[in-house]
Amino acid sequence: QVQLVESGGGLVQAGGSLRLSCAASRRTFDSYVMGWFRQAPGKEREFVAGIIRSGGGAYYADSVKGRFTISRDNAKNSMYLQMNSLNPEATAVYYCAAGNRPLYYRDVDRPYKYDDWGRGTQVTVSS
Repeated sequence: QVQLVESGGGLVQAGGSLRLSCAASRRTFDSYVMGWFRQAPGKEREFVAGIIRSGGGAYYADSVKGRFTISRDNAKNSMYLQMNSLNPEATAVYYCAAGNRPLYYRDVDRPYKYDDWGRGTQVTVSS
């Protein structure tokens, strides 16, 4: 099991940027897939972005394509989410997740494919 700790959330005005970080307790290279999910008040948890190791590619929800960038630094046991052009709809708790099992790329947005989760970091975008 890997411990995941998110950081970097906060309050930002619409149009601004934030960079979220996820620190892992073990080598992120050991995680087949890592991802970001978010949950807004009264809504279900939704996929934001995922990245598969060893050149497996990065994948995004349609709502964030072109504005968010996911990356992982295996040397630092970390994953990041650069969020640009934020809008109030992005207000949510953002969770880092890691999956240890191989998966088909089309399943990267499935929460049940992830084994470990962080506690989340709040992102609030004001209009």
